[in-house]
Amino acid sequence: MKKIRKAVIPAAGYGTRFLPVTKATPKEMLPIVDKPTIQYIVEEAMESGIEEILIISGHGKRAIEDHFDSAPALEMELKSKNKLDLLKLVRDTADVNIHYIRQRYMRGLGDAILCAKSFMEGEPFAVLLGDDVVYNPAKPALKQLMDIYDATGGSVLGCQNVRPEDVSSYGIVAGEETENERLMRVSNMVEKPAIDEAPSTLAVLGRYIIKPQIFELLEKTKPGKGGEIQLTDALCRLAELDTVYAYDFEGKRYDVGDKLGFLKATVEFALRREDLGEDFANYLKDLTGKMK
Repeated sequence: MKKIRKAVIPAAGYGTRFLPVTKATPKEMLPIVDKPTIQYIVEEAMESGIEEILIISGHGKRAIEDHFDSAPALEMELKSKNKLDLLKLVRDTADVNIHYIRQRYMRGLGDAILCAKSFMEGEPFAVLLGDDVVYNPAKPALKQLMDIYDATGGSVLGCQNVRPEDVSSYGIVAGEETENERLMRVSNMVEKPAIDEAPSTLAVLGRYIIKPQIFELLEKTKPGKGGEIQLTDALCRLAELDTVYAYDFEGKRYDVGDKLGFLKATVEFALRREDLGEDFANYLKDLTGKMK
């Protein structure tokens, strides 16, 4: 069984929920404290053991490539002023094996994944969506999925339970329980169901381990809602042909594609910082007291 070495990060979307800032700035570059959102995703992949990353880019996304590139003038400036800690930060950002390809037309997540076919060279691979940032210092969410793949040999969908009133915002999994209380064998997926039509509250949340058969299925998947090729449709078909699991991963997940979720991530990541946490917590206590 081939190990998971490669990951794809789709980053071609327009980020319309964050307009007007995303008119000129990729949503993936919006910072959580002092680090772009996409860097948290890349770091999760690297910490999980991923060796190569393919970012599916789009028009107006050049800032992503620049961020993960070297910056000779900046490095020289930091070195001349003996700001070695900052120099290390800048160089570490560039020391990642990242490749890029453009999704020429916005035809959905399934089409974006299909852009990665030649890069994957017939290997199983990981997918990390940038709208979901997961905090787990013990074991990254993606590494949890990789371990399940190593144990079972099946594709794995990263999931968590959501509130019943929120199921209409997610792809919801139907399936059979296994001996592992966190693991379910997938029989079907329902995209954004009504509360009374949802088969469970287990929602797919932006982390996947997928076997390469998905590419052939995506090529045969007809456009669905909005004229887009849906990854969910191809995964449902894959579950009919092969074993697909849903794993309830451990960690605090933030929906940073949502404004409130983005603000929660910013506040909570700041509070965890040794250099900011205490002062920021005191500021928040003082602020909330004044605003009552």
